[in-house]
Amino acid sequence: MLYGLAALGPVALAAVLLVIFIGGHGSSTKNVTGSAPKIDYAALPGIETHKAPWPPEYASLPDRLAPLQLSSLGVQGTTLHIHQHLDVFVNGKPVTVPALVGIYASGDATQGGFFVELHTHDTSGIIHLEAPKKGVFTLGQFVGVWGVRLSKQCIGGYCAAPGKPLKFYVNGKRFLGDPNNIVLHQHDEFAIVYGKPPAKIPSTYNWGPSGL
Repeated sequence: MLYGLAALGPVALAAVLLVIFIGGHGSSTKNVTGSAPKIDYAALPGIETHKAPWPPEYASLPDRLAPLQLSSLGVQGTTLHIHQHLDVFVNGKPVTVPALVGIYASGDATQGGFFVELHTHDTSGIIHLEAPKKGVFTLGQFVGVWGVRLSKQCIGGYCAAPGKPLKFYVNGKRFLGDPNNIVLHQHDEFAIVYGKPPAKIPSTYNWGPSGL
């Protein structure tokens, strides 16, 4: 279906995909167990290392999927279906997590379009994990799909320096390991904070209005 819709062009295809994704979902599991996959995030092609904003990087997305151990899907995965929320702050101000991360709409009908197990629908910061099989997925894989550099020292073009710390939080608690290896569980709240922190580090997200 996506291959046929690709002839409509990227904007039209993205609109159709939004309708598909927001629609009904089949039965699924929310259980996640296991360790983070071993991925060389520093070697991913097309990664954005500039300062925010960071639009979704599509040009090299097809080439990042295999290194990220992710797939180009023609139908949404329903075996594992969970959601998380990501906040990014730079010097106390929020940075937008863009819509349509992981939704690739090619304008070339011969190439078609696809979506990735990890994607966004809108700018709410909600991560949608919809996979056709059980497994472990990580924050690093999502940010890799987005196309932004992420390490213990840097997010995009912001790197830790004296007076400019880079900190990571999971459900309000400080995470001291490699943020790429943070495993995604149902309704996790992640915060990436560079420089001056916000007035309050979020520990939860109000999922009620989202219906997820």
